[in-house]
Amino acid sequence: MRARLPDASGRVERDGVGLAWEVFGDGAPALALLPSWSIVSSRSWKLQVPYLARHHRVVTFDGRGCGGSDRPVGPAAYTYQEFAADTLAVLDATDTERAVLVGLSAGGIWGTHLAAQHPDRVLGLVAIAPAVTFRPESADRARAFEEPVDSDEGWAKHNRHYWSRDYHGFVSFFFEQMFPEAHSAKAIEDAVGWGLDVGPDTLADAILGIYRIDAERFRAECEQVTCPVLVIHGDQDVICPLADGAALAEATGGRLVTVEGCGHGPNLREPVLVNHLIEDFVRGVHPVASPITRRRSSRRPKRALYLSSPIGLGHARRDVAIAAELRRHHPDLAIDWLAQDPVTRVLETAGERVHPASAALANESAHIEDECADHDLHAFQAIRRMDEILVNNFHVFHDLVELERYDLVIGDEAWEVDHLLHENPELKRFAFAWMTDFVGWLPMPDGGPEEAELTADRNLEMLEQRARYRRVRDRSIFVGEPDDIVPDRFGQGLPAIREWTEANFDFAGYVTGFDPAELGDRTALRAELGYHPDERVCVVTVGGSGVGAGLLRRVVEATGAARRLVPGLRFVVVTGPRLDPRALPAHPGVTVRRYVPDLHRHLAACDLAVVQGGLSTCMELTANRRPFIYVPLRNHFEQQFHVRHRLERYGAGRCLDYDQLADVDVLATAIAEEIDRPVDYRPVDAGGAARAAAALADLL
Repeated sequence: MRARLPDASGRVERDGVGLAWEVFGDGAPALALLPSWSIVSSRSWKLQVPYLARHHRVVTFDGRGCGGSDRPVGPAAYTYQEFAADTLAVLDATDTERAVLVGLSAGGIWGTHLAAQHPDRVLGLVAIAPAVTFRPESADRARAFEEPVDSDEGWAKHNRHYWSRDYHGFVSFFFEQMFPEAHSAKAIEDAVGWGLDVGPDTLADAILGIYRIDAERFRAECEQVTCPVLVIHGDQDVICPLADGAALAEATGGRLVTVEGCGHGPNLREPVLVNHLIEDFVRGVHPVASPITRRRSSRRPKRALYLSSPIGLGHARRDVAIAAELRRHHPDLAIDWLAQDPVTRVLETAGERVHPASAALANESAHIEDECADHDLHAFQAIRRMDEILVNNFHVFHDLVELERYDLVIGDEAWEVDHLLHENPELKRFAFAWMTDFVGWLPMPDGGPEEAELTADRNLEMLEQRARYRRVRDRSIFVGEPDDIVPDRFGQGLPAIREWTEANFDFAGYVTGFDPAELGDRTALRAELGYHPDERVCVVTVGGSGVGAGLLRRVVEATGAARRLVPGLRFVVVTGPRLDPRALPAHPGVTVRRYVPDLHRHLAACDLAVVQGGLSTCMELTANRRPFIYVPLRNHFEQQFHVRHRLERYGAGRCLDYDQLADVDVLATAIAEEIDRPVDYRPVDAGGAARAAAALADLL
C-alpha cells in the first residue's frame, strides 16, 4: 500500500514514446523528481514523495524504458538529451512552469543539462549520487560492455553477454553494490524487483545511450548552470565515486554534502536526512515564512506528546489509563495525541485531545488490512512493506515536534519514531520513552532460512542502534513481566531475548486499561448491559482492525451447531469499527454490532468469548477470569509466539488453529466444552498503569 496516492496522473507522448507521470500536492515551488537509469522506476522516490508533497507540488514520471512508460529500441533513444526533453514534455503536460529538479544517479546528468539549456524552467538542482564523469572514457566502457568476457565475477557481470545468460544475477549484484550499508535487505529487495521489470535488452540500450555522453561538452554545460545546485553523495559509493559528485559541485558552483557510510542510494537508505536536505535547499531557493514556534518557559505547563500504535484498540485503552495515572503526578500536564483511526475513536470517547497533525498520518491499519487474506497475516513482512508509510509518519511527527515544543514524547510501539530517531539522533530534543509488549522479531517456519536471516538482521540492527545511541531512549518500558518474554534468541549467534530485555527495560507489569474490581458485581453488570440472568452469552470479537473478517464468518457459520449443543446460547458478534456488519450472514441467536466502546465490560459479563489472538483482548479476558477461545492469525509471529507464550504462562484460554474451524463441529464442540470449564488463571496485577506512569513522571 502506498503512503500517498497521486492527485493526478496521466501519459504524455513525445516523439512516439509514451511517458507515465504523476502529480502529488499543490504547494510552491514545484519539485520534479527525475527518472534515473532505466533500471528503476519512479517508485524509487517512494520515501520522498509523501513528505515533500505535504509542502510542495511534486511531479514524478517513469523514465523511458521502465515502469508505465514505453520502451523504445536502440541506444539513440536513451541519450541524456532524450531524457531531458522528456522532462520538459512532462513539465508541460502537468502545467509546471518552473521547478526544482531532483535527480538520482543518471538523473543528475539530465538535470544538469536542463539547468544549463533551459534556465527559465529550473529553479534549482539537487543531484543525489550523480552518475557524471568528466573523463573521456565512455567509448571504452561501451566496447567493454559489448564484448564477451571470460569471467562472470564481480563487475564482469556488467556485460551484455552475461545479461543474456543471467539477467537476475546482474540485477542482484548491481543493487548489492548500490547498497553496501549493513541492513539493506529491504532496499535491495525492492530495487531488484524494479530492475527485473525492465529486461536486459532495454537496459542494454539504456546504458549504451548514457555512454554516448560527450565529457567535454557536458563539462561546458556544467559551467553554464546559473541556478543553485546541491550535490548529495555517499562516501561509500562504489558505483559513482564521491570524487565525481565533488567535481559536479565544483563545476556548477554548487554545494557538496557528503553522507558518511552511505552508498549509491542515499534517498532510500537515509531518507530522513535526504528529505530534510532537499527541503532546506528548496526553502533557500524559494523562501517561505517560517512557522512560529513556542518558546520554552519555566512557567508554562509541561507538555507531552503520546503516540499510540494504531494496529488494534488495546494500545489505546492502556495508553489512556497510563495518561490518567501520569496526570496524578503532574496535574497540569497537557497531553496531545498523534494517532490514527481506530485509536482516535477511543481517545475522543475518553475526552483526550487528538492533535490536528494526525490527519497527515498514512493509515497503518489500512495497510495491515490490505496485507491480510483469510485470517492470514504475515506480520513481519507486512511491517517491512510498510516502509514508505512509516517514513511519512515519522516526518509528520518530526514536523510537529519542531513546530510545537514538547517536554516528553511517549511512543507505545511507534516503531517508525524509535527506529528513525536512532538513525537520526540529532533530531531528538525532548525526553523520549518507548513502550512495547513484545521484544524480538521471530521467523515463521514457512519462511525458511531466508526469513530467519531477515528477522535476525532486523533484530541485530535494533541491538546495534541501542548500543550506539543509548541516549535516544530515556526510558524503555516493557508492558509485562520478565516471565512474559519468549525463551528465544534474537537470531543465531545473537543474545537471548529475555536476558537482553531484562538488562535494557523497566517492567511495568501488564496494563489492562481498567481495574476488574471496579466493574462491580457481575450479575449487576450483565443486567446493565442487557443480558438476562439465565441466558448464556458468547461474545465474538476480532479487535479494531479489519483483518478478522474470515474468523467472524466461520464463527457465525458454527453458531447453529453450537446452539444445538448449548441450547439458547446467544452470540454477540462485534465486527469492530473497520468491518461492515452487513457483510456477515444473519443467523438465529446472533446479534451483530459494529463498534462497542466499552467492549471490556461485555467481555467481563460474557460466559465465553471467541477472539483473535491479539494480546490486549486476550489479557482483558484473563484479567476478568472469563473462559475464551483464541484463534491466532496464521503467520502472525506476535500472536503465534509472543502472545501464546504469555497466555500459556497465565494458564488462560484455549488455542485453536484457524484451519480447524473449517469444520463447524470442531468450533461448536470447543464452545460447549469451554463455556463451563472452571477458570484457574494466574492473577493479572492491576498496577501496571501506575508503575508505567511513575517511570514516565520522572522524565518530566
